[in-house]
Amino acid sequence: MTTLRDPFLNPFPATDVDRRAIWEMLVPRDIDAFVAADWSAVADDFIVENFTGVSGHFQSDPDQYDLAYPTLDAYRDDWTRQAQDFVAQCDAGVYDGDPRDGIYGATRLEQIEITGDAALVRKKFDGQLKRTDGTAERMNWQTLYWCRRKGGRWKIAGFVGYLPHIKE
Repeated sequence: MTTLRDPFLNPFPATDVDRRAIWEMLVPRDIDAFVAADWSAVADDFIVENFTGVSGHFQSDPDQYDLAYPTLDAYRDDWTRQAQDFVAQCDAGVYDGDPRDGIYGATRLEQIEITGDAALVRKKFDGQLKRTDGTAERMNWQTLYWCRRKGGRWKIAGFVGYLPHIKE
C-alpha cells in the first residue's frame, strides 16, 4: 500500500535542524509569500552580495540557459511581477479552489546536500493547478539552489531554475 505524503509537512526529522530550516525557507515561506505577492516575507532569505540566478527556460540544452538574474534586485523584480500576475489570476477566479494547495501538492524538496556552511538543494515541481474552466495549468520544472549559512541561518545565494523536470 502506498502512503500519500502530506505536502504541508516538513519531511525531515526534527533532529535534522539544517534540512528542516532549508525546507521551511524554500517550501512554505516561499509558497505563502508568492501567493500573497509579498516579497518582504522572503527578502531576508537571500544573500544580496554576489547573488546570481540562471534561467534554463525549461530547455534541456544548457546552451539555451542565460544569466536572467545577475542581481537580487533583478530577481526580486521578476518574482514580484510573476506573483502579482498570479494573484490577479486568482482574484479573477481563474483557479478552482485554493491554488496554494495545488502548488504545495506539486512541490517536492527531498534532496539537500550539506557540506559545512554550504548546501545544494533540489526543488521539483510536478503537478497541476486546476482552472475553473475545467482545464489545468501544468507545473513541471525544477530548480537547483545553492544556499549558505550566514548569520546563523540558511539563506539563498543563487540558483539555476526553470529547468525541465525529468522523472526518474
